[in-house]
Amino acid sequence: MNAAKMSPRKPADSATMVSELMMPHQVNNLGHVFGGVVLSMVDRAAAVAAMRHSGHPSVTVSIDRVDFKEPIQSGEFVTCLAQVNFVGRTSMEVGVRVEAENLLSGVKRHTTSCLLTFVAIDRDHRPCEVPRLDTSEPEDARRYREGQRRREVRELLDRELERERGPRGKAAP
Repeated sequence: MNAAKMSPRKPADSATMVSELMMPHQVNNLGHVFGGVVLSMVDRAAAVAAMRHSGHPSVTVSIDRVDFKEPIQSGEFVTCLAQVNFVGRTSMEVGVRVEAENLLSGVKRHTTSCLLTFVAIDRDHRPCEVPRLDTSEPEDARRYREGQRRREVRELLDRELERERGPRGKAAP
């Protein structure tokens, strides 16, 4: 279906939460949860948000940014909050906020922030168009503008690096 014919969707409609209690087998020698455990949760939460928005299976194209702000300890309850920030023709930028909660004290901490790009795929596993994003809320409009700018910067950098590499990926003289 043509994206122009699809109704725009609000980011809140695809917002997703994935939570898990961190256990001793998920920590490193310092007692901190492995980054890979957190990234697995982030990827799953972001995938659900992308699929909810697009109405299609969606695959991770890139993890564009990961900021580990604070370590997560065994015994903390970790929640990943995912939301679509920006959409292109077939792609979606999904932002994920990770929080860790000490279940005994109730204290919650923002531990990690991530940005991922997903592409919706059709039955033939080819990219397909996604609905536009309804950015009528000021916060959604801000996230959309920032996502659009991040995409522009990535594309500009890719073009610059391609010119430097020259043909067939070789460095230009």
